[in-house]
Amino acid sequence: MADLVLLFFLIVCAVAAVVQKELLNSVIILSIYSLIMAVVWVRLGAVDVAITEAAVGAGISTVLFIAVLTRVKRREELTRIRLQILPLIVVLAVGLTLIYGTLDMPDFGSPAAVTNTHVVPRYLEKGVEETGTDNYVAGILASYRGYDTLGETTVIFTAGLCVVLLLRSNKKRL
Repeated sequence: MADLVLLFFLIVCAVAAVVQKELLNSVIILSIYSLIMAVVWVRLGAVDVAITEAAVGAGISTVLFIAVLTRVKRREELTRIRLQILPLIVVLAVGLTLIYGTLDMPDFGSPAAVTNTHVVPRYLEKGVEETGTDNYVAGILASYRGYDTLGETTVIFTAGLCVVLLLRSNKKRL
């Protein structure tokens, strides 16, 4: 039941962010959306993703959006949003395809899921021996998924550097 409530709030936040006329209001609502998503990730057992979502989605992104809003000129007249049918059909088709793709997935937390029958037992049996650490999470992130973690870190660093370069003042040079 709690998951349905969170899903409802996510949908409400997404719609509210789109229909807002003030960009600052949209930024704040998107920050709330990210915080709710962090709670969803915690409920799914992905605490590392939840921390990243809270820090990047609700924290850094909100600050950067507000910084951008302070630098752009505001238009007094807002253009009217036209409903475009083709993009709407494409989005709905992709969404329905993704939902259809989840129908064959095992139930959440099912012991018969592939991750619970192949990957997890391997990590638990050989993790300490192969990684040299008693902390399974650190061993998985640093050893088994080391390149993946390095790639994610590189992408976040590069994105942050690009944002700093875009937002810097014309008078200041790095």
